[in-house]
Amino acid sequence: MKRLSVIRSSRSILVAGAALAILGLSVATVLAQSAPAPQRPAQPAVKPKPAAPAAATSTSAAPAPTTQGIASTRATGGDDVIARVGEANISAEELRAYVGALGAREQAALAKDPALLSQAVRMLLANRLVLQEVMAKKWDQQPNVAAQLDRVRENAMVEIYLQSVSTPPESFPSEDELQKVYDANRGALLVPRQFYLAQIFVAANEGDKVAEDKARKSIEAIQAKLRAPGADFGAIAQAESDSKGSGDLGWVAENQIRPEIKAQVQGLAKNAISEAVRLDDGWHIIKLIDTKAAYTRTLPEVRDQLVQQMRSERAAVLRRAYLAELLKQNPPILNELALSSLLDNSRK
Repeated sequence: MKRLSVIRSSRSILVAGAALAILGLSVATVLAQSAPAPQRPAQPAVKPKPAAPAAATSTSAAPAPTTQGIASTRATGGDDVIARVGEANISAEELRAYVGALGAREQAALAKDPALLSQAVRMLLANRLVLQEVMAKKWDQQPNVAAQLDRVRENAMVEIYLQSVSTPPESFPSEDELQKVYDANRGALLVPRQFYLAQIFVAANEGDKVAEDKARKSIEAIQAKLRAPGADFGAIAQAESDSKGSGDLGWVAENQIRPEIKAQVQGLAKNAISEAVRLDDGWHIIKLIDTKAAYTRTLPEVRDQLVQQMRSERAAVLRRAYLAELLKQNPPILNELALSSLLDNSRK
């Protein structure tokens, strides 16, 4: 089997304000959405919200569902009503069917964040309200709308059918196949060395002599405080640093650290403090709190991601093979002259 593609992330922002100055601009990641979570995030960390499943991608326009009296209400078929808005109900049976139709990634997102299910229900209710308005206005009976709906239905039928004929068997991948792909991708599963860092930052604009002199005096005074017996780095950072908080940056991967800072950090012992480092935004004093050695993620750690990606790639292969065989049995005939004329007429 060919090697799985390794997805690399775009520029990553781990901390706001002055902390950005010590971080690199590009970070390689391994296997989409499979990076291990750090023990403590950089502060203040910027965490992307998990993508809501399918119809739950947006909730701002959806009204909150009415919940009063729902517990005692039954939907058609005797199933409990989960939510209602206007004349529209969402039953437990409908919601189970909705969740069951989601992809593996969306279902995993729901399992991790149950609040996404509430968002999905709100969007389903919003869709029901829109559908009621569509029917009341007989909007779907307009000729141009009906034609579009026919095309959408045809495309949906084709897609659902292709999915049914290209789904890999449940037994795929086998343990041997999984092991082979894991072995072929060990290099992509390397987690770089990580450093737990804290910093004190004093801002200074380049080219501003007055600001530079003031910053240099401040950094010298801070260094003197840090050399005092029993000095508390966090407390000094809280009081003196131009960045907010105690200066805790959390765990930072080696390949995300600015070279100037990295050179200092690599030579520090645990809980040691660096000399002041001048960067383009000002002065940085770094404390190395702890270090994690680089390691390769094990197969159990990445099993779910590998299985999902392998099944996705196999499904794509099966789909292409099915379409190729279908076209082989039913060779298409194209009127190239008519196509050319059609393009020419469309340009006029």
